[in-house]
Amino acid sequence: MDTFNKLIELFRRFPGIGPRQAKRFVYFLLSGDKPFLEGLVSMISALKREITQCQECFHFFGSSLGIVKSAHEQVTALCHICTDKNRGDEELMVVAKDIDLEAMEKSNTYRGRYFVLGGLISPMERRNPDKPRLRELQIRVGKGVKSGMLKEIILALSANPDGEHTSDELKRMLSEFPVKVSILGRGLSTGSELEYADKETLKSALKNRSTS
Repeated sequence: MDTFNKLIELFRRFPGIGPRQAKRFVYFLLSGDKPFLEGLVSMISALKREITQCQECFHFFGSSLGIVKSAHEQVTALCHICTDKNRGDEELMVVAKDIDLEAMEKSNTYRGRYFVLGGLISPMERRNPDKPRLRELQIRVGKGVKSGMLKEIILALSANPDGEHTSDELKRMLSEFPVKVSILGRGLSTGSELEYADKETLKSALKNRSTS
């Protein structure tokens, strides 16, 4: 396979990108001038160096927006949300993706902690390219319960089949912990993605969350 087709296959791995769109991207790169292409390559190379993943909530963040410490050859990285002492530890909101966390933050309706699951559990086993951080979530919840601070887990997942199936699986998994587990209310219309919801919709969904 030549470079042209290899790039098409790489772009097809992007969320929501089909073969036609992937091919358009490659042709766009071919038509770009040298400075643009060199700048793009440079930024992609710098991405992993400048962006860190929080060890507490697994949210990606710029290293200048959190705390990154190195001691005894171990690196501890915590984002600005996890290090914010003004946020409450009683609530832990579970979201599927970083972009969902950002949407909730922009709504200014929630002041608790987060956990980025990293994907959803599909009812169709073959449709699980991303492996949700189930074990990591159990550890995070166990830590919160042991501290005596965590009182509620809010499952803030999209109102579509994958999101609802994941919520059901998480409720079963978390039933061993003595904490309240709630889901967002129907401010979110059926089939909608959390990342596209507006401020008022998210506010309503959070206000009307339930344990059913």
